[in-house]
Amino acid sequence: MASPLTIVMAQLNLIVGDIPGNTQTILHAAREAVRDHHADVVVYPELSLTAYPAEDLLLRPSLAPRINTALQQLCDARMDAYLIVGYPLTDNGQLFNAVSVIHEGEIKATYCKQSLPNYQVFDERRYFQSGNSPCIVNIKGLPVALTICEDLWDPLPIRQASQAGVGLLININASPFHTDKLEQRQRLLARRAMESGTPILYVNQVGGQDELVFDGNSMVADADGRVTTVGPAFREALIPVSFRIEQALAWPELSDTASVSVTPDSLPTVPADRDVEQRCYQAMILGLRDYARKNRFSSVILGLSGGIDSALTLALAVDALGADQVTAIMMPFTYTSDLSVRLAAAQAERLHVNYDVIPITDCYQAFAGALANQFAGLPADLTEQNIQARCRGVMLMAISNKKGALVLTTGNKSEIAVGYSTLYGDMAGGFNVLKDASKTLVYRLARYRNAIARADGEADIIPVEVIERPPSAELAPGQQDDDNLPPYDRLDQILALYVESDLGADAIIGHGFDEEEVRRVLRLVDINEYKRRQAPIGVRLTERAFGRDRRYPITQGWAAGE
Repeated sequence: MASPLTIVMAQLNLIVGDIPGNTQTILHAAREAVRDHHADVVVYPELSLTAYPAEDLLLRPSLAPRINTALQQLCDARMDAYLIVGYPLTDNGQLFNAVSVIHEGEIKATYCKQSLPNYQVFDERRYFQSGNSPCIVNIKGLPVALTICEDLWDPLPIRQASQAGVGLLININASPFHTDKLEQRQRLLARRAMESGTPILYVNQVGGQDELVFDGNSMVADADGRVTTVGPAFREALIPVSFRIEQALAWPELSDTASVSVTPDSLPTVPADRDVEQRCYQAMILGLRDYARKNRFSSVILGLSGGIDSALTLALAVDALGADQVTAIMMPFTYTSDLSVRLAAAQAERLHVNYDVIPITDCYQAFAGALANQFAGLPADLTEQNIQARCRGVMLMAISNKKGALVLTTGNKSEIAVGYSTLYGDMAGGFNVLKDASKTLVYRLARYRNAIARADGEADIIPVEVIERPPSAELAPGQQDDDNLPPYDRLDQILALYVESDLGADAIIGHGFDEEEVRRVLRLVDINEYKRRQAPIGVRLTERAFGRDRRYPITQGWAAGE
């Protein structure tokens, strides 16, 4: 006769390093899961006691006693449900990425992660030793195998579990977002379930952590490879899954939480454009909100220029934090058009943010006067343009210091890639929500946000004139971005091939791009690494973002080519 088993996937937004706070969050979720869903088992994300990634906090000498205190608190709670909790385990002077099953006041079983990722944003081999054996635990008569994140991508841990004859495989994760990561996970989960003939329950972390965003989307695949349940994206959730246990085997039953039922061959390679825009926008909101909240900023401030980048940043800030926590400053100069002033004011009024206009003419003239002797006899050039940008940076940072507001910079990935930005000017700030968004994606996101407003019967969030006007930094008379750069649709294709696909100049030229243009763009990317090292962090959207993902030397003599 079949017996029921209810497992709750606890998709939580935890704070890195806050072991006491995370412990209380885990216990609160357990109580809620038992009360509201009659949970037999509650499963938490990877390294949930420290949250992920804890980086060099894992090297602190007080890590082990703090973790031991937290584990004792979980045991002392004596929850009726089995708690499956991830944490860093110190054993004989070595550190492991571990998961334990806690029940009736005891740790019943512990598994140490075998496959340690060391690519892209991951550097787990810096901290952890690899486990070397599977872990099978009996839960209400069901043999359950425990695995952790990367173990799912490596066939060996899954094969070990399958050969042990388990009825269910649980995989806990801290898997960060990029645009098509959901489809990758679904394909992998379905394939591993089919290979092993075992249902797989996949629990993921949610929330922003510096430049990383964890999107949740916890899910379940049945033994036939059908993804039967997908949890919500970009928010916390307790997701109950009901299983029927017969002869030590388990089958997930479809419930109200089920939202996807697919086979591996039916999954798209990449999400549709509309899905990309929605996912990126949600990731940017969550990344900004959590960065501000977890670093105790109650408000943000940005320069609103009347251009597309600052307009989108303002919309994101309002959606993330609320209009009353956002201040926009227009800082006009001689070359600022009346159109820019009007459009900035219109958007600020539309979004009901705090708004002020601070002309920088006097500030610029004071700098120019102070530098007159040094500049004597030298022609005007980019220096004078950069002084304008730096005047604006000084203004925003001064207001930030006085009021404790986080300064948001507004440069997009295309500009940051080729150095079309000013150190200590428009790059001055604490967080850049557009950092991994190309200029072409910025336009798509602006149109997407307006479409959402229109669907709700509201006026455009971003004035159409802002979207349609030619992009310009307005640091010189009649200046436009394409005076200095290739058109963005072409530039972004070259940058994607170089930065995200790691192709060399010859290979990119082979895609049909002009050789001179390609070599010029690649040179700009290479020589501006020093700027990117000093840029604010921002939300990661792609598989190859500047920062944790792409690490190139500043001082180098590599010649562009293959």
